[in-house]
Amino acid sequence: MYAFDYRRPATLSDAERALNALSGAKLLAGGQTLIPAIKLRLNRPEAVIDLGGIAGLSDIARKGDALAIGAMATHAQIAESQAVAASIAGLGRLAEGIGDPQVRNRGTIGGSLANNDPASDYPAAVLALNAKLATTKRTIAADDFFRGLFVTALADDEILTEIAFPSPKRFAYAKFPNPASRFALVGVAVAVMSTGVRVVVTGAGASGVFRVPAMEAALSKAFSPAALDAVKVNASALTSDIHADAAYRAHLIGVMARRAVQSALR
Repeated sequence: MYAFDYRRPATLSDAERALNALSGAKLLAGGQTLIPAIKLRLNRPEAVIDLGGIAGLSDIARKGDALAIGAMATHAQIAESQAVAASIAGLGRLAEGIGDPQVRNRGTIGGSLANNDPASDYPAAVLALNAKLATTKRTIAADDFFRGLFVTALADDEILTEIAFPSPKRFAYAKFPNPASRFALVGVAVAVMSTGVRVVVTGAGASGVFRVPAMEAALSKAFSPAALDAVKVNASALTSDIHADAAYRAHLIGVMARRAVQSALR
């Protein structure tokens, strides 16, 4: 490690002031990505602003027609939340499958979304469920939030505060996890919303999460695993690495999508 300025504000207003005042500052949520990056000197912020002292940022509750989850809610909180289980049970199961107990008790949904790792789980659910992401300055639709590899619509001077999930008619997420990291080698989220079916893939695209229009069209006609049998996934734009090549990932997308649909039907 190396010397840097550390702040732990008590309010969002204090956090915003610190973020604007400190050049090269980074926000610390759960720290599951930032702290290892600092230790390896892959990231060398001049200041770290810890959001852990701000009350209310980890609340989970129904707000009108939406399930509102604070950005500092941990994976464990989401997995164990009765409000999540009652509203979107598949989201709780997704959280339960992230990492190990240590990661689940420290990592946060907001940190994961702001980092936008191309193999993380939450982006698939947020995009499939057509969620709204609130910051200290505005509200961003899920379709506009994810911009590419580790890139989001968040500006340098805004802080993600809450994610509002509309209630789906059906939702499920299925992933083939990397056995070492538990990140998704391929993960597929399937949601039936009032506006239609949304199918989102994580772990397979070089630029992050993406929707699969052909699968959405097929499931709109018949919501069943068999409806996906005729849909072929083009491997040309998928990732090849030491864990799996593009053709294998294309095959896994079909497998995980059918599993997600089956789970949603249950």
